[in-house]
Amino acid sequence: MNGLFHNKEEVTDFLTANREKFQQMLLSEAVNVGSKINDILEKGNIDLLKNAEMLAHYIVENREEELVEFAKIEGIAWAQHSLTLAFKLEWVHAIRRTLWYFLYQFDDQNEDNESPRKKFFDLEKRINDSVDQFLNNFFISYSDYKDELLLSQKKLVENLSVPIIPIASSVAVLPLIGMIDTYRINTLEEKVLMGISSMQIQTLIIDLSGIAEMELDVIFQFEKILNGINMMGCKAILTGLRVELVRKIVDTGVSFDSQVETKGTLQQTLKEHLVLESGVQF
Repeated sequence: MNGLFHNKEEVTDFLTANREKFQQMLLSEAVNVGSKINDILEKGNIDLLKNAEMLAHYIVENREEELVEFAKIEGIAWAQHSLTLAFKLEWVHAIRRTLWYFLYQFDDQNEDNESPRKKFFDLEKRINDSVDQFLNNFFISYSDYKDELLLSQKKLVENLSVPIIPIASSVAVLPLIGMIDTYRINTLEEKVLMGISSMQIQTLIIDLSGIAEMELDVIFQFEKILNGINMMGCKAILTGLRVELVRKIVDTGVSFDSQVETKGTLQQTLKEHLVLESGVQF
């Protein structure tokens, strides 16, 4: 296979001339992908056959930088459209097998006797290393994109889970809903203290009527948050305390700071503070 190292253009021309046969063999090698090839094209605008030909040319011509960049682009594309990774793996392995077959066909037409064994192993290493490099960069790119997406979604959920809603110039409401676990209570502490500072909140009404459960260690952490609110010159008002939660708090021995007020319902508390702010009776 000596000719492959000195006649890259000839090999590329050979692959181009046999494009249809190359594609047919690819589809027969990757049966599962072949049945989905049109779906992938429609869903992600990804032409697998065209991209397979590009990858084969990059490998044969030893265009490493372009191969790596192509792999990264492919990784992001597959991540953006949530395409099945198993299909991609099957497809690339099919490209590897098909490429080897056509390299053999080319070599069979251009056979020489110069160190055939050494040339074969040199070529084997280069071709397979190139395919593996493509796969590695593809999966890294895919994973990085997914990680960034998950991080942005996580931050969005964090913000939505701590919705500080201003109702007047210095009054805001924090309605808490669902399960408060250790992770969420830490997020709550950060967002509340930063919100008080940035929004210049003097009164924060925390509604707990939507809280389903609060573990013991979370209750202790919640007490610290209330103390922190007070230290920042903000008055905390708790509303909507359920009987079950009150019992649990009492059982823990936690005694909220004397500066913390408790009210029955959020509706009544809002009316009181809106009257104070506007002087309008409801």
